[in-house]
Amino acid sequence: MKRAFAMLLATSAMAATALTTPALAQKAANTVRFAYDQAPESVDPFFNNVRIGVIIGANVWDTLVYRDPDTNEYKGQLAKSWKQIDDKTIEFELRQGVKFHNGEEFDADDVVYTLNYVAKPENKVVTQGNVNWIDKAEKTGKYTVRVVTKDIFPAAIEYLAGPVVIHPNEYYEKVGPKGQNEKPVGSGPYKVSNYVPGKSITLELNKDYFKDSPKPQPKIGKIEIRFIPDRQTQMAEALSGGTDLIMSVPKDQADQLKTVPTLQVVSGETMRIVFMQMNILENTPAPALKDERVRKAIIHAIDREAMVKNIVGDGSRVINTICFHSQFGCTDEGAARYAYDPAKAKALLAEAGVKDLTLDIVAYRERNQTEALIGYLQAVGIKTNLRFLQYAAMREVITSNKAMLTHQTWGSFSVNDVSANTPNYFAFRAEDITRDPQVRDLLEKGNNSVQPEARKAAYKDALKIIADKAYAVPLYSLPAYYVASKDLDFKAYPDEMVRFWAMSWK
Repeated sequence: MKRAFAMLLATSAMAATALTTPALAQKAANTVRFAYDQAPESVDPFFNNVRIGVIIGANVWDTLVYRDPDTNEYKGQLAKSWKQIDDKTIEFELRQGVKFHNGEEFDADDVVYTLNYVAKPENKVVTQGNVNWIDKAEKTGKYTVRVVTKDIFPAAIEYLAGPVVIHPNEYYEKVGPKGQNEKPVGSGPYKVSNYVPGKSITLELNKDYFKDSPKPQPKIGKIEIRFIPDRQTQMAEALSGGTDLIMSVPKDQADQLKTVPTLQVVSGETMRIVFMQMNILENTPAPALKDERVRKAIIHAIDREAMVKNIVGDGSRVINTICFHSQFGCTDEGAARYAYDPAKAKALLAEAGVKDLTLDIVAYRERNQTEALIGYLQAVGIKTNLRFLQYAAMREVITSNKAMLTHQTWGSFSVNDVSANTPNYFAFRAEDITRDPQVRDLLEKGNNSVQPEARKAAYKDALKIIADKAYAVPLYSLPAYYVASKDLDFKAYPDEMVRFWAMSWK
């Protein structure tokens, strides 16, 4: 693969002057062509768990509150202002004059219908942690709403500024999630003009986007997004001028692409963490993982520092607990640390009486990193069968209790709070394949405590148990490498949000 890419790079470099034509054509047409390696489960943001769905959601829909990515300041988006009425109630004054893409006027009915719909467990929102804190929304006037939380939930505004978008109530009540996926309707700076599930989606500038939005008025007229699973094909498209922007490019390829005169490479650390889960449920398909010594052997077998240096790249850091360092409540203080020690890994496996262990490992992105992990495990005597899947298929394997080992990533929907991270895998939700009641209770206490210090203490205790009992393998934070046309003016953010509305052609 590396040799093929090198040959492609050399061929393309020789024709560099010819490659400017496609990019110039897109600049003249005011169009950005973006390629991504996963397709969304659904374009409806509440029924998607993949980063590209989050990106589409932020460009097509608006939220009540907006968090400025440069200052982290909360600003009114669909809401003009808000105030805390009591420990569980927030009142919002809504903007007037905002319209959805289908012409439907925005008002309190849209907020009430959306929040009450997604809060009901029977409606099966994919990521329950984004909405399960909502008790109800109440209309108090045409442009005033009260949002009531089930328990004290200090992170409510952070969620309302992130994954909790607002749908048009009349349309959504009529078509539901299925219809919203097939013909999406939001109020954001871009509207969907064409969608071919699994293949592509086209966004066009919303000329009626409200002027008071904290999102800048978009300058790019059209965004063409293609879902291209094969990384080599993406590279070829970038080199031939067939696409203007790709992201999550492997370090080695990004380094080589820096030499191409028609392209620019931008990188930086993101909120996305990389980790492995180990299935220790009662009916796990891998009973050996129920032995703590085997789990610790797996962690000791992996040279995380070497992976960061040689494979993952600048901007990455080794993590010791399952959270991102900037998130409120994230800490590794007092948590067990596992140095790279293959001899100790072999000794632990022998002590556990484990021989000829073979495990399936499911993964969905960063295949080169998965293959490196497999090599480390093989070196201590653990064989693996790789199942490389699309995210939705991988998630199904995990939630149906068919997973043994997983290699996956989590970006917390860009929510800068531990409640958006660790509980998703350790608070008895669908993807929890550990299910320790003590950990669950501590995470719930952290989510719902009114005192910040009490929240931090609860999260710290939960993270320590997870590490001490080796319930998972914390690996590292993941940097993002973007490769773009040299004439495209864009910025990479730690939250991995591709803000098309803030882009322009130079």
